[in-house]
Amino acid sequence: MGRTREAGCVAAGMVIGAGACYCVYKLTWGKDENEKLWDEEEDEEEEKEEEEESCSGKPEIWGKTEREVKANVGVEAGAKPQDSSKAEVNVGPANGPGIKKEMHPESQGGGGLEAKAKALFKILKEQARAKAGRGIRLPNISGNRTLAQSLPCPGGRGGGCHPGRSGSRARSRASGKTKRKTRSKSTKAPATAWPVRRGKFNFPYKIDDILSAPDLQKVLNILERTNDPFTQEVALVTLGNNAAYSFNQNAIRELGGVPIIAKLIKTKDPIIREKTYNALNNLSVNSENQGKIKAYISQVCDDTMICRLDSAVQMAGLRLLTNMTVTNHYQHLLSYSFPDFFALLFLGNHFTKIQTMKLIINFTENPAMTRELVSCKVPSELISLFNKEWDREILLNILTLFENINDNIKSEGLASSRKEFSRSSLFFLFKESGVCVKKIKALANHKDVVVKVKVLKVLTKL
Repeated sequence: MGRTREAGCVAAGMVIGAGACYCVYKLTWGKDENEKLWDEEEDEEEEKEEEEESCSGKPEIWGKTEREVKANVGVEAGAKPQDSSKAEVNVGPANGPGIKKEMHPESQGGGGLEAKAKALFKILKEQARAKAGRGIRLPNISGNRTLAQSLPCPGGRGGGCHPGRSGSRARSRASGKTKRKTRSKSTKAPATAWPVRRGKFNFPYKIDDILSAPDLQKVLNILERTNDPFTQEVALVTLGNNAAYSFNQNAIRELGGVPIIAKLIKTKDPIIREKTYNALNNLSVNSENQGKIKAYISQVCDDTMICRLDSAVQMAGLRLLTNMTVTNHYQHLLSYSFPDFFALLFLGNHFTKIQTMKLIINFTENPAMTRELVSCKVPSELISLFNKEWDREILLNILTLFENINDNIKSEGLASSRKEFSRSSLFFLFKESGVCVKKIKALANHKDVVVKVKVLKVLTKL
């Protein structure tokens, strides 16, 4: 009997080990393959229970508080379960009522391994569902909140963050339709761009068409009457492109186009202001047009200084101011903005610095503007523009600016009246501090030959 008992223990161990391996396979590798099979069996069981409830006259609710699941372990054909050896397995979640499962152990005969593993896997699955809140739905919800039958239960199974399959099956059974995965639509508001442009409108010409005087009159009429930003933009670009030709510069002025274009300087739309400055910039090449534009030069200067730093509007405004100060006729209209120009020269990026230097150089070429120019307050950090780390264009422009101011101080005899200027003035920074001269001498060994020649030319005039 000893050997027979040992053989029985070994056989029982092998059966238990094989069952455990089968369960592990089902829980891991075989889960995806058999998930549909278990879901279908579960659906059939739920449908049978719902039919029994409907026959007994019980009302339909979202879910049951307790549900008994009997897993009968299969045995050989004709074997009966033993009532005296029922084992209860508690699968209730930690925060909910317990659910008792009755498991009938099979006789130790052969042929019941797969049925045993299937029943054990089903029990483990029910335990996992109960712990995750999937197998239990509480009938009483705190508060007076009610869920409409036409709406899916939020969060699906157990209030999760993804739509549940059980809710989808319940809806499909109620409506008789096949299961479909619901895709949540994004409720994120699209980013709004400034300004909002309309894609379709009827404009009679292309922006690169060279127009005759009657056609220019039509475009000016459209620009004067419309309030649509997109139409205004296209009209301004069309007029700006035509203003690049000398014969159309005169035609636009004679048709009264300068005031029509200039009135859009006051608009809040930065794109419209930029296109307005570009059109006026092309028109300002003509000296007669400058006489019309001078009425708006102070407004353009103020807007250029207060708009966003390094923006396209600021660059367009600086280009227009540079064209308007090429001659000496209207430079005095901008003398009040000298400190702002030097501040912008220090704060702006590479392109803003270059355009601001070109504007200031126009003033330095007029000896009559020297006293006002050198007496304005400038940031002491302006001296950093003489460092060799800057590229050729910035170094050549700042050296030209210094050269012109130094020549004008000599020609105007301002060197003898140095007491008139404060220590924060441009005169003190360029002439009295001696820092600029040291910085320029340090550039004598610059690797760029053009910069080196310019430095030698400036040093010879000191």
